[in-house]
Amino acid sequence: MSRLLLFNKPYRVLCRFTDREGRPTLADYIPVPDVYPAGRLDADSEGLVVLTDDGLRQHAISDPQNKMPKIYWAQVEGVPDLRAISRLRGGVRLNDGPTAPARARLIDPPHLWPRTPPIRYRKEIPTAWLELTLTEGRNRQVRRMTAAVGHPTLRLIRWAVGPWTLAGLQPGEWRAVDQDNGSAKRAGE
Repeated sequence: MSRLLLFNKPYRVLCRFTDREGRPTLADYIPVPDVYPAGRLDADSEGLVVLTDDGLRQHAISDPQNKMPKIYWAQVEGVPDLRAISRLRGGVRLNDGPTAPARARLIDPPHLWPRTPPIRYRKEIPTAWLELTLTEGRNRQVRRMTAAVGHPTLRLIRWAVGPWTLAGLQPGEWRAVDQDNGSAKRAGE
């Protein structure tokens, strides 16, 4: 049976197992051999990374053609108005072409762990939280989309990939998913 792990990737951790420059990687947190990320998160993004030892499953999760939804929480500069939200929902033109439509909405600030270092704070400029659901996975897509509508992303967290979420996982924690019944258990249980 193949293995499937859920990992809450901390800020500044690379989404790979090795780094010649000695930066933090998945290997610093996940002592499980032969699992690989099904998709990536940038070092400056946090949140859910799904790992598996099954190449077909890895492809099914990460291939944009399969349109597996991914939910992101983005803390943005300023407060997006209805026009900005509508643009995100309709798809945004980026330098590599238009994005697919996204589900987008303002949300209350989620209860999260503190980020180290914290985001930059400007007394004169408020921030807001957006929830974006994407079915494609371009490089730095959420950041580019929010910037294109005038609200640069300050903090980005991937909350969910398909049916899996970060619920119950603190930064740096992982758990295995019991594939018989879909439940998850923490490492070491």
